Amino acid sequence: MSPSFLFFLLFLLKFNSLSSHASSPSPSPSVYDTFVNCLTKNSIPQSEISKIVYSPNDPSFNSILQAYIRNGRFYNSSTTSKPVIIVTPTVESQVAGVVICTKQTNLQLKIRSGGHDYEGISYISDVPFIMLDMFNLRSISIDTNDKTAWVQTGAILGELYYNIWKKSEVLGFPAGVCPTVGVGGHVSGGGYGNMLRKFGLTVDSVLDARLVDVNGRILDRKSMGEDLFWAIKGGGGASFGVILAFQIQLVTVPQTVTYFRVERFIEDNTTTDAVVQWQNVASKIDNDLYMRLLIQPITVKAKAKGAKSTKSIRATFIALFLGDSNILMSLISKEFPLLRLTKQDCLEMSWIDSVLHWGNFDNTTKPEALLNRKGDPLNYLKRKSDYVQTPIPKNGLESIFEKMISLGKAGMVFNPYGGRMGEIAEGETPFPHRAGILFKIQYSVNWHEEGLTAEKDYLSQIRDLYSFMTPYVSKNPRQAYLNYRDLDIGINDQGPQSLEKGRVYGTKYFKNNFDRLVKVKTNVDPQNFFRNEQSIPTLRKQRKMF
Repeated sequence: MSPSFLFFLLFLLKFNSLSSHASSPSPSPSVYDTFVNCLTKNSIPQSEISKIVYSPNDPSFNSILQAYIRNGRFYNSSTTSKPVIIVTPTVESQVAGVVICTKQTNLQLKIRSGGHDYEGISYISDVPFIMLDMFNLRSISIDTNDKTAWVQTGAILGELYYNIWKKSEVLGFPAGVCPTVGVGGHVSGGGYGNMLRKFGLTVDSVLDARLVDVNGRILDRKSMGEDLFWAIKGGGGASFGVILAFQIQLVTVPQTVTYFRVERFIEDNTTTDAVVQWQNVASKIDNDLYMRLLIQPITVKAKAKGAKSTKSIRATFIALFLGDSNILMSLISKEFPLLRLTKQDCLEMSWIDSVLHWGNFDNTTKPEALLNRKGDPLNYLKRKSDYVQTPIPKNGLESIFEKMISLGKAGMVFNPYGGRMGEIAEGETPFPHRAGILFKIQYSVNWHEEGLTAEKDYLSQIRDLYSFMTPYVSKNPRQAYLNYRDLDIGINDQGPQSLEKGRVYGTKYFKNNFDRLVKVKTNVDPQNFFRNEQSIPTLRKQRKMF
């Protein structure tokens, strides 16, 4: 028997032993004991280990795992793999130990901050894995003098906004509108919000970071170097290390901002024209104004008895203006008259109250609601993304609306760019979708029905709509947004063709920045320890790890 064949047999036995525990009630004693003993050797006392390390036999295991699952498709499914071990560190040094000891067990490491990855890749895997859940690391420190903050990556955006508001009513941060999104994934993936036309993305306001690298070292911007610091500002932090915290530059917001939400229906002959006009205005209008547009198929109940309900399209314009309603009305009446906005549509409020409105809270909700980590009721969902560089003509919109009605439930969200986004070079951060982008599309479908039949139907709807939109969106590459994770555009099995497979989705997410990300990855993690289904691959062919 040749040495290479013997090695293969031993490898196969090791893999089968580990794989059998992915769905079993507990990890093998050797894996669990090896991991715990390693933590002890790395100066983590047993008294701490017992509070942060969970096996599937632990009564708290399932509740911890499910607490931050935001997609019903992965909540209770018997086909969804579970981690061999969950670790919930409470101090930074424990994270360093987890990285070192996961390497020693030859398992994959998945890192979860808020659990909003649409494909669940922060808490599921096809191979045995340890899940590092960051929710205990959520301290936030605000410095109003220099308008900066340090925020740990287990914090949620709502906690960040609340803490900023407690310190100052005229400071904010240009991040997402969903308050339960985790800071770690959101920021490192190039998160955005309703102030991106004024201030750009989250990563455009990142000043420093703390990160655990593949060797268990805790690094800041100076010690990690500018290449790695660049990579984690939009390249997805989980490919390069475990990000512990970001230092961010806060922005000044006015005492009074204005919010409106206006619904129009295609039965109104001017609605499609308004959508055409929105495309030509939303990315060019004053940078203080952000107007999101939701396009959704709806069912209209019949008014007459016995009559059948009908299908229609609703266009919802939702806006934040960094100023008062008088200035806003003047702006809209001049540049976007087809919206037919009235003064009664406009609500003046503080910035923190606008955060609550965008988070779909009612008018009586207090800012303390932003501290609620539970979030909305769990839905089954799928998301996809596109970028639009030239306006979709009216006849194109009409055909799109007809398609959406025929499909039934898949909707779209148009998010305008322009302003500050067009002033930042494509290579300034890994996020390349800058000048020349009119708006980003998020394709969205939610459902409540259980079972594979329903899932197949709704996934087919959103994929069909995505395919139908091909003539109207960016090409070569067809661009996509990393934080709207979509495994349809490519999956990396980390095999011999890892670089080629990574390039398929990597150029969609990062365009020409993909090559620089690969070089950084190769330098800082040559053995590809930090990996997932859409991670950045290395340049050199590496041994596949489990």
